[in-house]
Amino acid sequence: MNNSILQKYNVPGPRYTSYPTVPYWDEDNFTHEIWIETLKRSFVESNSKEGLSLYIHLPFCESLCTFCGCNKRITKNHAVENPYIEAVLKEWALYCDILDEKPIIKEIHLGGGTPTFFSTQNLEDLINGIFCYAVKAKEHEFSFEGHPNNTTHAHLQKLYDLGFRRVSFGVQDYSEKVQKAIHRNQPFHNVAKVTFWAKEIGYTSIGHDLIFGLPFQGVDDIIDTIEKTHSLQPDRLAFYSYAHVPWIKGNGQRGFNDEDIPKDEEKRHLYEVGKDLLDENDYYEIGMDHFALKSDSLYDSFKNGKLHRNFMGYSSSKTQLMIGLGVSSISDSWYSFAQNVKSLEEYYALLETDQLPVFRGHLLTEEDLIIRKHILNIMCQFETSWEDKANYIAEIPEILAQLEEMKKDRLVIIKKNGIQVTDAGKPFIRNICMAFDLRLKRKTPETQLFSMTI
Repeated sequence: MNNSILQKYNVPGPRYTSYPTVPYWDEDNFTHEIWIETLKRSFVESNSKEGLSLYIHLPFCESLCTFCGCNKRITKNHAVENPYIEAVLKEWALYCDILDEKPIIKEIHLGGGTPTFFSTQNLEDLINGIFCYAVKAKEHEFSFEGHPNNTTHAHLQKLYDLGFRRVSFGVQDYSEKVQKAIHRNQPFHNVAKVTFWAKEIGYTSIGHDLIFGLPFQGVDDIIDTIEKTHSLQPDRLAFYSYAHVPWIKGNGQRGFNDEDIPKDEEKRHLYEVGKDLLDENDYYEIGMDHFALKSDSLYDSFKNGKLHRNFMGYSSSKTQLMIGLGVSSISDSWYSFAQNVKSLEEYYALLETDQLPVFRGHLLTEEDLIIRKHILNIMCQFETSWEDKANYIAEIPEILAQLEEMKKDRLVIIKKNGIQVTDAGKPFIRNICMAFDLRLKRKTPETQLFSMTI
């Protein structure tokens, strides 16, 4: 990759799991009443046609991984499981009381934290408790994140019996030096064991999450990790850039020095080496940071124009309504976002008084909704269009003017009524989306809010 282009575009930028991004939410004009009104509206519009998605945040981990930016509570005390499951089911019951009919659940994703921190019995109680108030969609997709060190055969079998067919395992990197730096001692045989178990049980989509740009990580580490990964043949892969944002995540990301982290050209070279290896091993690039075999549903949805992206990441199908349960979870009615409180103690206290534990959110404007569509199109299909006048806004000429430099650098193709990301432009997809981010352009942050784009 041309170093001058890399330096030009390596700037702080959002990952666009939402638009507007969380730092640009208009919290002052958001209320619980607004959230409930848009929730009901979206439910009426979508429940019978496509169902809804549930994201359930399970925050407990037995040890701290220093690369992680998730909301988590570190403990070895498993007595915390039952009260938390009861609280999540209480929150779900409050939502179901608001809705006029039984929700049809198309997607469930268990994230964390470490979902497999919980016992199989508690996970069964959680899922069965959810379906006391809901029904499964005929073509549902349930997934969870498994830690290779503590995911047991019983975990995999129980969740499979409950309807889960997709699992992702956090791998990050197989180098012992890198693992020590990020406090994630995880031998290859642990990952191999859970991957083979999942295949034998019948999971149809097994994913591995890899990270480039970790402390002490070199080219040989990337090659070794991807070769080992290929030997296990997961169906899909996430190959993320490590986001070093210690000003947000505090001491959890200061287990190593800044100079230990690959930067700029060195970091991008790690990605290029990894991407080339993935290409050689028949993993097809899908959206940002994701790769899949052609046999995986994520590949089919990308090819058929049905790929979707939300706070759960990339999904092979779209639901208009996503409800987030658990501490810090974010919900999305399409018309508004709502985030739960981040403190476990506050979460429990609000539920004890029969209140939804939402503490902030954002009501999307008409402009927000149009920009959101364009950013989703770019993130999911590498192109967007305003041929339909409903997707045109007055700022399009301004956006195109900003993209002109990227056109000269052959990162985008500007068409009569749209743009297309080139293969050379795919590593810069966050930068391309930033051209559409009107809120970011109107109010440049005074301090660094986001990780570097490259």
